[in-house]
Amino acid sequence: MKQYINYSLKEYMNALAAREPVPGGGSAAALTAAAGTGLLLMAAQYSTGKTGTPAREKKLKQLVKKGRSIKSRLMDLVDLDAVSYLNVVKARKLKAGAQRKALRQAQKVPQEICRLCFDAVEMTPFLVKRGNPNLLSDVEVALELLWSAFRSARTLAAINSE
Repeated sequence: MKQYINYSLKEYMNALAAREPVPGGGSAAALTAAAGTGLLLMAAQYSTGKTGTPAREKKLKQLVKKGRSIKSRLMDLVDLDAVSYLNVVKARKLKAGAQRKALRQAQKVPQEICRLCFDAVEMTPFLVKRGNPNLLSDVEVALELLWSAFRSARTLAAINSE
């Protein structure tokens, strides 16, 4: 399987729309969360170097570092979700125990997406209060994307637990 992270946006959207088991909802949720986190990173980076205290600059640099880590892991999960779900598809031909095990493994990816969405959302209060005010709309869009990704991943985690 070619890694989706290396696809162009057009290739990924075509793969998402294809009659194939992957990429699917988990991969799309991870990508959506990565886009939201990317917007938070943009807001944090546009906020650095402005007039402010050294403590504010330090906090912004911490947010950038945290955001980069979150975004990177979410991009990994775009592909890991696909691998995980393909294992579920393969396990359908096996005994019930193997199917349950594959589903439990598949549940871990959306659970991690949920945790990372929460971690990214924690960046927003500082950006709203102390960040560049011209980027507040981008922070709001980021929150909408992260909330959507969180709800989507939570739904997948629940389905995979059944």
